[in-house]
Amino acid sequence: MAGPGAKHNPGSPPRLRLDKWLFHARFFRSRELAAGLAESGHLRINAQPCRKPGHGVTPGDVLTFPQGGRIRVVRILALSERRGPAPEAQALYEDLDPPGADATAEPLE
Repeated sequence: MAGPGAKHNPGSPPRLRLDKWLFHARFFRSRELAAGLAESGHLRINAQPCRKPGHGVTPGDVLTFPQGGRIRVVRILALSERRGPAPEAQALYEDLDPPGADATAEPLE
């Protein structure tokens, strides 16, 4: 595991903390809420459970997580240095939810 003094490998893709990316993409109002979701164990990255808010994500990763009574499935398209306006945030991901899925759908039991 790399520590604070570790050197960046120029061949590796850029990474961003999971909680920061979820906050920048406007899925959550704060990084604390995004971190809480990750720590709860209800989030998957590329179908693998993740409990670390600091886990690095890269473009191409697929996130699966609950939000507002439904399951969101998104593919990361880009990373961002800041939390920008909604149109900028929507350009960070591709929504992989099935067409016609909406927040009014009944939850599965």
